[in-house]
Amino acid sequence: MSGEEQVPATEVLIDNTDQGRFELHRERELVGWLSYTHLKPNRYALLHTEVEPSHRHQGVASALVRQVLDEIRARQGTITVVCSFVADYLSRTTAHADLIDARHPGHS
Repeated sequence: MSGEEQVPATEVLIDNTDQGRFELHRERELVGWLSYTHLKPNRYALLHTEVEPSHRHQGVASALVRQVLDEIRARQGTITVVCSFVADYLSRTTAHADLIDARHPGHS
């Protein structure tokens, strides 16, 4: 192990409502996004997670999904899961189970 410490990258989550996606930026570079449809009253259908090829296998997708779920919780929203990556992420933890819309859970 070297004496140098890893400095965590600066991450910013942006809700790009024009494109209908949450975007994750690291060091001001777009590294991934999660497409969604915002449904009434405050439900988000999470459609598809995408990571830039140069940033794959770096934990971008998991970081993106975690931050999106935290943001939706802060907005007091619920989710319908269409994206298989989000469904897999949720299957590994119960931390965000309360966000799943009971009437429209989506992917199981």
